[in-house]
Amino acid sequence: MLISTTPTISGYRITSVIGAVFGVVVRSRGLGGNIMAGLRSLGGGEIHEYTQLLEQTRTEAVARLAQRAEQLGANAIVSMRFDSSAIGDIMSEIVAYGTAVTVVADASAGHGAQE
Repeated sequence: MLISTTPTISGYRITSVIGAVFGVVVRSRGLGGNIMAGLRSLGGGEIHEYTQLLEQTRTEAVARLAQRAEQLGANAIVSMRFDSSAIGDIMSEIVAYGTAVTVVADASAGHGAQE
């Protein structure tokens, strides 16, 4: 699955637009992680517990996005973005979204792209 943050993919031509797709994940750090993060925040600086949580959550959101696009018959996603929000004080929602499309290698682009 090709995923691009741009509206096109170099060396490929979009043959059909399937539509908007989303990958949503809601996570909670858990009581132990929240306590550690709270203590670490007293000293300032990066809170590694939350950084790791958000990195893992983004990775999972992109995997869900790709899975959904594949279910719809897409082989690529263009204009991929992330959005996030807090739900209460202990949960985070991460959404990966984009446009599911089908693409083929564009021989006229001269990049030698393979499908």
